[in-house]
Order: sequence, then C-alpha cells, then structure tokens
Amino acid sequence: MGREEFEALLDKCCEHLTHEARTSGFKAALQFENRVREILGQLTAADKSMEVDFAPHPQAFPDIAMSEFGVEVKFTLNDTWRSVANSVLETQRVESVKQIYIIFGKMGGIPEVRWDDYNKCVIHVRTSHVPRFEVELFAEKSLFERMGIAYDEFRKLPMHGKMKYIRDYARGRLKQGERLWWLEDKDSDEHTVPIQVRLYTNLSTTEKTKLRAEAALLCPKIVESRRSRNKYPCRTRNLPRYSAG
Repeated sequence: MGREEFEALLDKCCEHLTHEARTSGFKAALQFENRVREILGQLTAADKSMEVDFAPHPQAFPDIAMSEFGVEVKFTLNDTWRSVANSVLETQRVESVKQIYIIFGKMGGIPEVRWDDYNKCVIHVRTSHVPRFEVELFAEKSLFERMGIAYDEFRKLPMHGKMKYIRDYARGRLKQGERLWWLEDKDSDEHTVPIQVRLYTNLSTTEKTKLRAEAALLCPKIVESRRSRNKYPCRTRNLPRYSAG
C-alpha cells in the first residue's frame, strides 16, 4: 500500500469515527484508541501486510503500527486540537514504521475526528522529568521547522544531540531577564543531573553514597532517629482520628 492509498484510508476512518462521535460519542481515550484500531483493521482486512496489533506494548510509539505506516492516537473531551504527546527520547519507537500520522478525536464543541502528518503537528517541547512533545493539528509551523532540522533526522540523534536543538529553541523563546531553570544555561554536553529518570536500586554504590551524603547535607533531619518527635513537620497526632468500627 502506498502513501496516497493509506491517507485515503485515514479519510474513511475519520469520517466513520466522526459519525460515531456525534451519535454515540466517546467518553475515554482508551475507548477511542481501541475503536480506531477496530476500524483500521476492518478497512485493511484484505491486506495481510497491514494487520493491526490489538495488544501492543503499552508504551509503544506510535500507538498503531501497520507495515511502514504508523498512527499515534490523541483524544480530548475539550474543544481543542492540541495535546501533550510522546517523549522526545522515543525509546519504544517501532522501527519498522517510516511514516507517522495522528488521528485526533475532539469531543468538545462539535465532536470531530481528523488526521494529519505527525511531523507537521509537533509544535512545542515541554520540559519536566522527561521532555515531551506537544502536538496540534493543522499547525502553521512545526517545531522541527523552527529548529531547522527534519523530524526524521532529529529522532535519530542521541539524547545530548537532541537537547542541543531543544536548548536553542527554548533560549529563543526567553524574554529579557529570563533564563533556563530546567537545564544549565551553557554550551556543554554535561549535565548536573542525568536527563533520564533512573531507579535508585540500579545505581552504582558510588552514586548511592554520593546521593545519601547530599541528602544528609540538604536535609539533616533525615539522619535523626525515626523516633524523633520533630523529624517530620506533620505528625500523626495532628491528623484526624477515625474509629475502626
């Protein structure tokens, strides 16, 4: 199946889903995502190469992989085409997928389901413990256009390479007197803390010792006896009591 054929299939899928959204409606993201799978499966039933996986990895990206095409499913009860999307790291990307689309179910306002190219929809990156993309259907300019790099080139970079582009993009949005609080404001590949979240139990003995020492210096009360009345600001005797019966 070629790209034009697959996009025609997406047109039919969204038309069908829009009808359902305006009649029976969708109440939750998972319900909508599963319905997208069902309809795409029905539309491609005659083509065994386009078989839909109804039990994918829960963190797989995109949500639906069909041969070299992929569909990321977004859903909102609000009247907007904007949503938080996947992690910048894309650690669970399905590598067989070459072209990704978004099918977006909007239940707010006049319910409607539409699709667009994924790389055209990414408009922003928000930074928390893991940087995540934000998407918006029919955006005038994508994040990758603003950063001056194609999505397919960006996604193949190592994380420190991606962060160079993200830092430059973030600096360009700063107002006078503002600075980057979420990452050091200097040109360096080294970070004060790792970008990826890691389990404490998986750290080396040296790292564990270093973290315990820093914690003791920053919060000395943690090394007090657990019987200390003032170890924690909130004590159980200040909480409301409830009877067992």
